[in-house]
Amino acid sequence: MIDSMTDRQALTDKAIAHSKTLLDKVFYHDDAHKAVIVYDTDSTLSNVLAKAYRTNLPKATYINFNESTPEEIITVLDTLDALDMVILIQSTSFRLDAFRIRVELFKRKIKVLEHPHLSRIKEEEVAHYINALEYDTKNIKETGLKLKAKMDVAERCVVHSGKEQCSGEQLHFPVGFEPVKLNIGDYSTMPNVGGQFPIGEVFTESTELTAVNGRATVFAFADTSYRVNKPKQPITIIIENGILVDCENSTPEFDEVLSIIREGEEVVWVRELGFGLNRGLTKNKIVSDIGSYERMCGVHLSLGRKHGMYAKPGFKRGDGKFHVDIFVDTRSVTLDDEVIFEEEVWVV
Repeated sequence: MIDSMTDRQALTDKAIAHSKTLLDKVFYHDDAHKAVIVYDTDSTLSNVLAKAYRTNLPKATYINFNESTPEEIITVLDTLDALDMVILIQSTSFRLDAFRIRVELFKRKIKVLEHPHLSRIKEEEVAHYINALEYDTKNIKETGLKLKAKMDVAERCVVHSGKEQCSGEQLHFPVGFEPVKLNIGDYSTMPNVGGQFPIGEVFTESTELTAVNGRATVFAFADTSYRVNKPKQPITIIIENGILVDCENSTPEFDEVLSIIREGEEVVWVRELGFGLNRGLTKNKIVSDIGSYERMCGVHLSLGRKHGMYAKPGFKRGDGKFHVDIFVDTRSVTLDDEVIFEEEVWVV
């Protein structure tokens, strides 16, 4: 909890430091290019972050979303040129009628740094979110590149979860992976610069979805409100030929998620294999917004047909209605028999 003005100032100071690093080392922004910050004042985090960026970018144009019309905001954004920058600090997610902010700005090669859904972050989680904004080059960029190099040539992977004294659970990916995608703050080979922060993730999926088999213990999942749900007791999922067919120790909330997916897609496919790299977020350092927590240091999977990065026979890009993140209570991960994750850290 933020219990005093001293605590708030300490968090603000940390936000100032971390946001400056992002501006300097991820976005390479300087005074030769314009910056626009669109913000609101509807949450603790939006106020802290707005103050942090105002400190680092005193020459930027600041727009209070709640005090401006969509037309006024678009008029300002229309003055920007390629390589200028827009920062969106959103307690919810800004809507400008049919104007899709990030998409439209990316078309014009404008850099975009987003902090969405900040109102989902509880007061006691604010410090975790700000800590996760630290651009930890070694554990995010360097580890991400090493993992990609290994995974792009790997033939098999096993995710070990649950309690070792009970023999644990194993989820097998035996046929290799699609080309690994990175979210590590390196945009040098990408068409667009920016995205949602915090960052720190590598992700892929099996080249053959039906090859995925086994069991995994899940300690948290995305519920129907797009928030992180952490049940009192972990849930064990059972996967056969790429499909979640059963689970043990389930909860009504998890059953609801599975029911909705089955209603819309008939079965619950397991697609994404994600390796989160951000040490500011862990099993015990949780932020409730699922889009932010997805970067937590560990392993996550997705449930549902939707995984737009990869096309498969019978799975077109953009196909499917659901992509629900679940988080594995991971003991270790082996890649071609090499241990790459143990004791809550990546060891490549």
